[in-house]
Amino acid sequence: MRKPNTGALLGLKVIDMTRLLPGPLATMLMGDMGAEIIKIELPNAPDYARNFPPHKNGESLAFLAFNHSKQSLALDYQTEKGKQILLDLVKDAAIFIEQFRPTYLAKIGLGYEDLKKINPKIIYVSLTGYGQTGKYKDLAGHDLNYIGFAGLLSGNRFSPPQMPIAQMADIAGGSYMAVIGCLAALYARERTGEGQWVDVAMLDGSMPLAINTLSWYWTMGKPQAREQGFLSGGMINYGIYPCKDGKFVALGTLEVKFWQKFCTLIQKEEWTSRMIAPDKTTFMEWKNELTAVFQTQDSAYWVSIGLENDLLISPIYEADEVDKDEHIKARNMVVEVEHPKAGKIKNMGAPIKFSATPAQVFRPSPLLGEDSEAILKEMGISESAIQELKSKGIIK
Repeated sequence: MRKPNTGALLGLKVIDMTRLLPGPLATMLMGDMGAEIIKIELPNAPDYARNFPPHKNGESLAFLAFNHSKQSLALDYQTEKGKQILLDLVKDAAIFIEQFRPTYLAKIGLGYEDLKKINPKIIYVSLTGYGQTGKYKDLAGHDLNYIGFAGLLSGNRFSPPQMPIAQMADIAGGSYMAVIGCLAALYARERTGEGQWVDVAMLDGSMPLAINTLSWYWTMGKPQAREQGFLSGGMINYGIYPCKDGKFVALGTLEVKFWQKFCTLIQKEEWTSRMIAPDKTTFMEWKNELTAVFQTQDSAYWVSIGLENDLLISPIYEADEVDKDEHIKARNMVVEVEHPKAGKIKNMGAPIKFSATPAQVFRPSPLLGEDSEAILKEMGISESAIQELKSKGIIK
């Protein structure tokens, strides 16, 4: 059984009862930072992500993407013996994180109050779409639903709402908020000696992503018109432009000094005042003229002069281009790991760099039940008892 041997969270035991994307990504990030993550799955109904295509040698690439740096215990916690094993695991755990609908685990004796009785210091994190309270708390939902409620699909300037490529609520509203909640509760426990229940709702966690448009409304008393969204397409000096080769670049010259520098470089000094258009017609005229300039050269040309002149011009990469970028390589944001079935695969590197306690991918995503026997042996359960649990399907 491979465990972390370095990291800022070394020595922290986390019981992971999450699935799909939000919770597993959160625990993976903590695992990369050195926490011991024990992923619990039902033997006959494991994490749904294991079934998501595409597969490589029978292993889901989606599951492999956000479950590395973990151990796998396939345990039927719906049985009395299985539940007792889980409760015994919780006794020396720091964090218990789950992703079920409100009250489900409480109904089977695994709610916060149940775990608090055996481990008063436990930090119990419930990650849901709508939270533990409120009108929508029992409803099903997905990323698109949560960001719709949060005001993040209201569309960019003069355009209808678009399907986002990233799962904003799942990751920013769920994964990241869950990690923040865990670490904040750990710090509070250092001061008080007590654990607590942390309620993370993906809708709540998504709302800060809309802070600019929401604060505009709260301050001005009316929604921000699309042409007033400076960071979402309302300024020609901050946007996306097509180039001669059919590719696109991002122009981020938000500050006056960068826009003036860019205008001088393209010999359009008279455009330096073209930052805030007085109306839609003028904006479109300015936008079309700048688009015509970008279409005189290939994207590589614009990216090159952007890098050479610190002009905030960057490429719009496709997925097959990201890991080829020299800077991203230097930051170790794409790593290769050897999986026992899938073989050599690429995984996401640790996004936070520590000088003294480096984060790293310490093992590939586990096979279902790969560590079950080792975990139970470590708990002091005999070999014969383990084999009996296995024969009854309580573990795999």
